[in-house]
Amino acid sequence: MATATKERPVETKTDQTNQNQDILNVKNLEIFYGEKRAVNGISMDIEKNSVTALIGPSGCGKSTFLRSINRMNDLISGARATGDIIYENLNILSDQINVVALRKEIGMVFQKPNPFPKSIYENITHALKFAGTRKKSELDKIVEESLRKAALWDEVKDRLHKSALSLSGGQQQRLCIARTIAMKPTVMLLDEPSSALDPISNAKVEDLIVDLKKDYSIIIVTHNMQQASRISDKTAFFLSGDLIEYDLTEKIFTNPSVKKTEEYISGRFG
Repeated sequence: MATATKERPVETKTDQTNQNQDILNVKNLEIFYGEKRAVNGISMDIEKNSVTALIGPSGCGKSTFLRSINRMNDLISGARATGDIIYENLNILSDQINVVALRKEIGMVFQKPNPFPKSIYENITHALKFAGTRKKSELDKIVEESLRKAALWDEVKDRLHKSALSLSGGQQQRLCIARTIAMKPTVMLLDEPSSALDPISNAKVEDLIVDLKKDYSIIIVTHNMQQASRISDKTAFFLSGDLIEYDLTEKIFTNPSVKKTEEYISGRFG
């Protein structure tokens, strides 16, 4: 039921409760595309206000897992999931979930920057207006706050009404992050957000991610081992749909418990 201040993603809560330090509890999650199983019985807890990195070779299930957290896999014909993903006492996989409301709370930024072919200002306000925010002073405030949090305000404040497509790739990606921030999410899902960027832009995005974890819980898919080691608190290694190892990032990269993890981290995998 919607509250006076915030529409909840579901009408009825489950009887399962998150631990205080966790934002998500994943329990025996399996994801299928038709008859093919892409994720095999994964269970893991994701902490609040932390950066969790998902690593592994292409096709190992990490992006499929990431997309399940805000039900993006629903858009794929034949995709289905079993198990539980518990978020704020709600089972995200429940048929009762309001998926639109869920995606406001669990936002996503994709690999390739995808700004709308609109102005910088309109990129931030488009979804806000659709959600019912119309007052210009309020929109102006949210635009500035979001761009500041995305470390982009100083670079674009004098051209807010210019096309977002005129920005560099790195700026476009930070704009997409600002667009997500504007919806006031709790969790941010990042699917290789800097893989298409130059080293300088990549460094800016990494610095931004580390700064944002004060206010958000961040889950990032990355193929860049150095990036995972630099910015994440915990790292999960996926292989062939299985969660092979999940631990503190320092341990994963210096003293993994599983040989396959060590081989992948060291580049001796395959």
